[in-house]
Amino acid sequence: MKILHTSDWHLGKYLDKYSRIEEQEKFINELEEICNKEKVDLIIIAGDIYDTTNPPILAEKLFFNSMKRLSLNGKRPIIIVSGNHDSASKLSAPIPLAYEFGIIIQSMLNNVVNVGKYENFEITKAGEGYFEIELNNEKAVFLTIPYITEKGINEVIFKSDEEIDMQIEFSDKIKDILENLSVNYKDDTINIIVSHLFVKGGIETDSERKIQAIGGTYAIDPKIFPEKTQYVALGHLHRCQQVKNANCLAYYSGSPIRYSKSEVGYDKVVLLLDIKANEEPILKKINLTDYKPIEVFKCDSYEQALECCEKVTEKDSYAFLEILADTFITGEQIRTLREKKKDIVSIILKSSIDEKVVYELEEEKNILEQFKDFYFYKKNVQPSDEILDMFLNILDEIEKEEVNVNEATDA
Repeated sequence: MKILHTSDWHLGKYLDKYSRIEEQEKFINELEEICNKEKVDLIIIAGDIYDTTNPPILAEKLFFNSMKRLSLNGKRPIIIVSGNHDSASKLSAPIPLAYEFGIIIQSMLNNVVNVGKYENFEITKAGEGYFEIELNNEKAVFLTIPYITEKGINEVIFKSDEEIDMQIEFSDKIKDILENLSVNYKDDTINIIVSHLFVKGGIETDSERKIQAIGGTYAIDPKIFPEKTQYVALGHLHRCQQVKNANCLAYYSGSPIRYSKSEVGYDKVVLLLDIKANEEPILKKINLTDYKPIEVFKCDSYEQALECCEKVTEKDSYAFLEILADTFITGEQIRTLREKKKDIVSIILKSSIDEKVVYELEEEKNILEQFKDFYFYKKNVQPSDEILDMFLNILDEIEKEEVNVNEATDA
């Protein structure tokens, strides 16, 4: 069975004020070409479909369109688990329609897949957190663990304030869940885990929302995966990497696009898995196009920064400038830099004396990010999904009133 593993699409994401939707559309096109060229039987998307729990309409439209195309209108199954950026309820909403296209969405631990025949495959057995699929005369058992916190498990109660003890408790609970689910593994089935978890030892980047509540509280031990597991398809970390010290082959596929300057310097890929029951899987990395590069220029002076901008003035890329200087640069100088190079994301001035950041110019955050910052400033906690929904609904009402007022004025 040929399986393609991808994750962390973050549809609807911005780099400061710059939308990444065009790059994401190009990725979907390339992914479709790869799946067709490699004759992929099944696709795994291991969480973080969207960048926020309230994705923009364009992001949702791109997701639905991509699912229809990648599933070949129901002939190729797609397995999805939710990530920490996704809203479980929003991701679950289209499940009845998704089934018609062979798309299996597991947004919560207690999701149960519909048993029965689909366009090109059959779900022969299913329960909370697992299902068995028969495809092209092969059978595979999937254990699915969407993004989860101790609230989602209910019975997990941390008995210690020590971080290492809390890690062990959470990790042990996930281990128990997987061990219980693994009784569905068979000797003649391909056995795979799909999850959105943080495994200890993984390398993070700046663009990932912290999955651990307190330090590494939700980091799990890499040795918890059950015996007979052949592959663990993970999401959350944006760098493609193998899980070290795991007792089976386990990989983060990484994000398909560079979402921060910390993601410069390594390839973006999707993973192609060639796997059979009772055999070691064969894994191949397929490099993706860098649709719009992120470039970081570290300059010793304003003049050198200007030269860097002039060299890439025609290049379609994002630019981060770090300038070593003891005095602030003027507004006129900043405007000149932006005229030479469009899509400058930030300009940072560093002192040549102690090399600390003395000034940073960034694009203004969008209104939702400003609201989150203001809420945290006032309450010292992040706003819940319900509060964000309420805020967005209020914005919608204000926009509607403004439209009505403008129409009345024009009349």
